[in-house]
Amino acid sequence: MTMTVPAVDSPEAGTTELLIDTDVHEMLSSKRDLAPYLAGHWRNVIETYFYDASPLAPNSGWMVTAPSTGARTEWLPPRAAAGEGSAAATAAGTRLDLLQEHLFEQEGVTAAILNGFFYPSCFPAHFEFATALATAYNDWQIDNWIERDPRLYGSVHVVTADPQQAAREIDRVAQHPRIVQVLIPTTLNRQYGDPIYRPIFEAAARNDLVVAMHQSPATETALGIPRTVFEWHTLAAPQAAMSHLTSILAGGIFDLFPTLKLAILEASFAWLPWYLWRADENYREYRWDIPWVKRLPSEHVRSNVRFATQPLGEVQPHDLLKLVELVESDELFMFSTDYPHYDADSADAVLPRTLPETLRRKIRFENALATYPRLAHLRSEAA
Repeated sequence: MTMTVPAVDSPEAGTTELLIDTDVHEMLSSKRDLAPYLAGHWRNVIETYFYDASPLAPNSGWMVTAPSTGARTEWLPPRAAAGEGSAAATAAGTRLDLLQEHLFEQEGVTAAILNGFFYPSCFPAHFEFATALATAYNDWQIDNWIERDPRLYGSVHVVTADPQQAAREIDRVAQHPRIVQVLIPTTLNRQYGDPIYRPIFEAAARNDLVVAMHQSPATETALGIPRTVFEWHTLAAPQAAMSHLTSILAGGIFDLFPTLKLAILEASFAWLPWYLWRADENYREYRWDIPWVKRLPSEHVRSNVRFATQPLGEVQPHDLLKLVELVESDELFMFSTDYPHYDADSADAVLPRTLPETLRRKIRFENALATYPRLAHLRSEAA
C-alpha cells in the first residue's frame, strides 16, 4: 500500500523531518464497540453480562474506557452536545478526528503506531472469551482507525495464555500491510523468556513484526500491588520491563530469532546503563547456566531492543547525551508521546534543537525506521 506522509517544516535546518510516534493509545468508548465484531455467542456474553463500568476481575484492566480526566489538559475534548452522546464517547483517544488534530496538526507527528488501551492477556481465566475479544479488537482497530487514515499503523493484540492461538492470530492480522508489531503486556506471573511463549516470538519474526511490551493497569511491582499510585507509577513499569527483558535474554530468544526486535514502551530507560552493566557482569559469572546464549546481554540489547522515550520526565539534553554515552549507542531510543495521557510528551520539549542534530533525527524517526521493517517505505519521505 502506497502512502504519502506530510512532513513538518524545520526552518532552522532548512529541511523537512519525519516524526514517528511509537506509543499512541486509541481506545474503546464502550465495550459494546466490539459487539459487531463478535460471533453470536460471544456477542451475547458481552452485551448481557458485562456492562461498561465492570472489568472482568479486580485490577485486571482488561477493558478500560477513556476518561476525559486522563488526557493532557489541552487535549480534553468538549462535552458532547445535546443528542450527540455521552462525555466518555468524546474523550481524547476514542475519536479519530481528535487524534488527527492533536497529534498530526498540533504535535507534528507524521506516522503513529497504535497500541490501544486493551489487554486481553490480563484475563485471569475465560481464555476463550479473551481470545474472541482480542480478535474482535484487532478487526475493530483496522476498520475504525487504520483504514481511515494512512498515517496510522497498528498492533496485533493477543492472549498470551494461549501462545499457539496467539501465533495464529498474528499470522492472520499481519496480512494487513500497516500492522507493524505484536503487543504483549507486562502482566504475567510467568516471564516471557519461558519456552512456552516462543510461538509468539516466532510468529512475529516470520511476519517481520516487532514485539512491543507495554504495561497495563494490572502490571505489578516486584512486591505486588502497592498501597499508593505513587509507588505503582514509580516502580511497576520499569521493574516489570527489566524482569521480562532479563528472561527474554536468558531464554535465548534473540539467539533463536536474531532479526527479531523488541520495543519496550512506557517503562522509561534511565535504568538502562546500570542494568546493562549488571547483566553483563552476571553473564560472565554464570554463563554456564545459560550456554545457549552466545552474546553479552548488552550486545543483544544494542542490536535487538529499543526503548520509547515517554516518560522522559525531567531528563535534560545533557542528561540524555550522558545516557547515550553510557549505553554506548545512539540507536536504542525512539520517540513516543503516550497520547492521550495526561503526562504525554511533545517532541519539541524532549528533543530540543540544542541536542546534536544527528541524535535528534535518530530519536525522532531514524531509529524507528531501522526497527520496524514495515515502516521502511517512509525512508523516501525523510530529509
